[in-house]
Amino acid sequence: MTKPLRIGVAGLGTVGVGVVKILAARREFLAAAAGRSIDIVAVSARNKGKSRGVDLGSARWEDDARALATADDVDVVVELIGGAEGVARELVETALANGKHVVTANKALIAQHGIALAKLAESKGVALNYEAAVAGGIPIIKALREGLAANEIESVTGILNGTCNYILTEMEATGRDFADVLKDAQALGYAEADPSFDVGGIDAAHKLAILASLAFGREVDFGSVNIEGIEKITAADIKFAKEFGYKIKLLAIATKSDGGIEQRVHPALVAEGSPLAAVSGVFNAVAVRGDRVGLLVLEGRGAGEGPTASAVLSDLVDIARGLVMPPFIVPTSHLKAPVKARASGSESPYYLRFNAVDRAGSMAEITRALADAAVSIERIVQRGDEGDTGRKPVVFVTHRTQEGSMRNALAHLSKLEDVAGTPLVIRIEDGESR
Repeated sequence: MTKPLRIGVAGLGTVGVGVVKILAARREFLAAAAGRSIDIVAVSARNKGKSRGVDLGSARWEDDARALATADDVDVVVELIGGAEGVARELVETALANGKHVVTANKALIAQHGIALAKLAESKGVALNYEAAVAGGIPIIKALREGLAANEIESVTGILNGTCNYILTEMEATGRDFADVLKDAQALGYAEADPSFDVGGIDAAHKLAILASLAFGREVDFGSVNIEGIEKITAADIKFAKEFGYKIKLLAIATKSDGGIEQRVHPALVAEGSPLAAVSGVFNAVAVRGDRVGLLVLEGRGAGEGPTASAVLSDLVDIARGLVMPPFIVPTSHLKAPVKARASGSESPYYLRFNAVDRAGSMAEITRALADAAVSIERIVQRGDEGDTGRKPVVFVTHRTQEGSMRNALAHLSKLEDVAGTPLVIRIEDGESR
C-alpha cells in the first residue's frame, strides 16, 4: 500500500481552516487522484485554544511552527503564516534545508526571497509550490508553468487585489468617494484595519513580480516594480471615466521589450467593453498574451477560504503524485538576471485631472505648457466652479504620449499659478500601450 503524504500545517486562519475542510470533505477523491492519501499529522498556530469549527483529528499540536520543519513524520510543510521575514521565512528555509517539500500561500516571501528559496529547493530535490500565493483560486501559476510553456509570453496584465477592485466597483455603483467605501470594505472584512498594503498597491506588486519571473524567465525583481495605489481616485474620476467610455481598475502589468522588463502597478482607465473592465467586486483576473495562444483571460475569486485553500490542495496533489518541478519553470541557473526597462519610453494615452483658476487666459497657458512638453490633447472637459473657490475642475484626455513627456508636462504645470493643487494622472490602457 502506498504511504500517505504526511503534511504539517503552519497557520490555522481562514486558509488553513479551508485546507482542513477540503481534506475532510474530499478525502477519498483526492486520495484516488493523487494515488495516496493526504494526511494532516501536525499543526501549529498562535492560539491553541481558539475554536476554529473544524476537527483536527489526531494531528499533533506544535507550539512553535518551526518544529514542523524538522519533524520526522512530516513530508510537506504547508506555510500559511504570511510575511516575508520572521517565523514564515525561517520555517520555509529550514524545511527545504531538511529535504521537506513546501507549499505556501505567501506572496511576500516568494516575491522577496523566491529565488534563494528555489535554489535551496532544487539543491535538495524537493518542491517549492506557491499556486495559492497569486490570485487565489485562479490557477495562473500552473498555466504559466505548464499549460503555456510552449509560448513566448509578451505581456501579463492582472487585477490582482480584490480589496481594490471591490472599492473601485462600489465607488462606481454608488457614487461615493474612496474613504467612505473603504470603511464599508473594512466592516465587511474585505479590507484590513490598516489597508495600506492593499490600497497602496504593494500586495498586487508582490504578485506581479512573481508572475513576471514566470512569464519572462528572469529572476524575481520586486524592487523594480513601479507602484501606485488607488487612494487618490475620487468619485469624480470614476464619473469622468464612465463619460469617456472607461472604468478605473488597479492593474498590475508586466511587459517585455528590447530594453528589459517593465513592471508597474497603478490605477488605469480600461475600455468598458474589455474583459478586465467586466471584472467586478472582489474578483481577480489575469490576462496573458502569448505568441502561440494569443490572449488568454482567467477570472475568479482571488482570495478567501475556499479559493485559496483549493490552490493549496492542487499543489499538495502534485507532490503526492511525485511531481517536483523547478519553482520558476526552469532551474534557477537558467533564469536571466533582471533588467528594468526604461519607463520614460513607455507610451499610452493619459487622463489628466486638476483644478484650474477661473480667469481669462488660464486655459491658454495650461494648453501651451502641455504642448511645450510634446503632449497632444484629444479631449477637454471643463465643469462649473468647485464651490465658491473660483476654481474649475478640468479633465484632459491625451493622445498617445511617452511617459517621459507626461512627466515633463507635470513639471511645467506645477509651475503655473493657474493650476491649483497637484494634478492627477492616470494611464489609459488602450490595448496598445507599451
